[in-house]
Amino acid sequence: MYRYDEYDHQIVKERIAQYRGQVERRLSDELAEDEFRILRLQNGLYMQRHAYMLRVAVPYGLLASAQVRKFAYIARKYDRGYGHFTTRQNIQYNWIKLEESPDILADLATVEMHAIQTSGNCIRNITSDELAGVAADEVIDPRPYAEILREWSTFHPEFAYLPRKFKFAINGSEEDRAATAVHDIGLTMVKDASGEVGFKVMVGGGMGRTPIIGSVIREYLPWQHALTYMEAILRVYNQHGRRDNIYKARIKILVKALGPQEFARQVEAEWLDIKDGPGTLTVEELQRVAQYFTAPAYETLPATDTEFEALKVSDKAFANWIKRNVKAHKVSGYAAVILSLKKTGVPPGDITADQLDFVADLSDRYSFGEVRVTHEQNLVLADVKISELFTFWQAIKAQGLATPNIGLLTDIICCPGGDFCSLANAKSIPIAQAIAEKFDNIDFQHDIGEIELNISGCINACGHHHVGNIGILGVDKDGAEWYQVSIGGAQGNSTSIGKIIGPSFSAHQMPTVIERLLSVYVKQRTEDERFIDTVQRLGVAPFKEYVYATPIKAAQPTGEDACV
Repeated sequence: MYRYDEYDHQIVKERIAQYRGQVERRLSDELAEDEFRILRLQNGLYMQRHAYMLRVAVPYGLLASAQVRKFAYIARKYDRGYGHFTTRQNIQYNWIKLEESPDILADLATVEMHAIQTSGNCIRNITSDELAGVAADEVIDPRPYAEILREWSTFHPEFAYLPRKFKFAINGSEEDRAATAVHDIGLTMVKDASGEVGFKVMVGGGMGRTPIIGSVIREYLPWQHALTYMEAILRVYNQHGRRDNIYKARIKILVKALGPQEFARQVEAEWLDIKDGPGTLTVEELQRVAQYFTAPAYETLPATDTEFEALKVSDKAFANWIKRNVKAHKVSGYAAVILSLKKTGVPPGDITADQLDFVADLSDRYSFGEVRVTHEQNLVLADVKISELFTFWQAIKAQGLATPNIGLLTDIICCPGGDFCSLANAKSIPIAQAIAEKFDNIDFQHDIGEIELNISGCINACGHHHVGNIGILGVDKDGAEWYQVSIGGAQGNSTSIGKIIGPSFSAHQMPTVIERLLSVYVKQRTEDERFIDTVQRLGVAPFKEYVYATPIKAAQPTGEDACV
């Protein structure tokens, strides 16, 4: 993984010193809150309902074990013993004291981390495929290009005050695990007819108040022009994006207003002036960065293991975990393992300091000291030997990280919501927990099959509810917390935006609403049809009709009794 050079260290060191001075002036009232606000946000510090929240950047979701241990240290020393992984592959701490925030940044710098540009109208943390470099379906490893984009975008003076925040995602595999279609810029690594590497460029995707799927403005962009073309896109946005209305300031609004073809024309015109300038990438620069992402010292191993195969047959719980939480690896004898942060009773994405230390130790023992964060709020150890999976599984079971629910109903994406966030209209975590408790039966979940349930506490859509197969949005209804439900959303290669089924529901009704949606699916599905497939085939109408057919009371049968 990428390591800081002397310039990185110096920049971060000076930024911390600058911020420390700003905090001291705020505490002494030399700076008013209105003056300080933009300064703290540039360093990832938000004011939430109960305390400050610090968001730490995890570039393209990649962590070394020492960095994970530092997260545990910060959780114990400065927070309440836990952290929260987000849909941007970052980590958040929700109980930070202002006077201690410079010390946290100094501690982060010792392991080459920071919180710069995790807020503000700038280019945010660049996200990618959590299986980058190891995925069996990978076409090109996107990590070197993600790092090049990170270095280019950090402190870029021209793009420090964009009309609104700006998000990149980059994917290098056949399956889009980076949700590129719902980002301001989504890049897909491709090869042309001669085998040359380049990008398919999508622009104008996003969720929030106006969910839009991005438009392809270039089918093939040579890799050498990655930075110059991105610069051209951002220049058009910076010049013409709206600054008079925060709700219409994202690039998706500009692309929609101009039309993708006209937007692309303007980008191409802007690009002509800079495409062969100093921003053009060279082979030497690509090699400089790529050297940080070479393969670890894999052993030569058989594709499978006799004892492993026998244990899959004899131990149903182990087999369930293998089926859901273990992914194919490009190197024979290895697998990528997803650690579920979705155990019933725990807020989705939360992890304790003890668990963080455990994961760090686990990665050192089993996976070359590396941990990845997914945008679904789970963790990945990408290089585990197949022969060691059973021992690995026994170890993580004891730490509550082995729930075999990846891609299933209780693998819920959920923002912190009204429990913490000052922008939220409603609480998200209690809804996620109520649904998880109602359907806390692994056999039932496996029978239901793959389904994505996403929850956001407000229209900003930090929980990606628009692309959930079932999406739940917290809304304010006469000062009370209610929940709007949509179905039919999807991410990946067939991204779609969900459709609202009807009027909103109270919190106590939500588990039963999910139960009724599943009942329609179970009755109407064909063989091997997933929930999303059934919704796309039937449309919203039959689901809506059944959900609203009779009033929903607080007490209802369990999901297993009602649906199977």
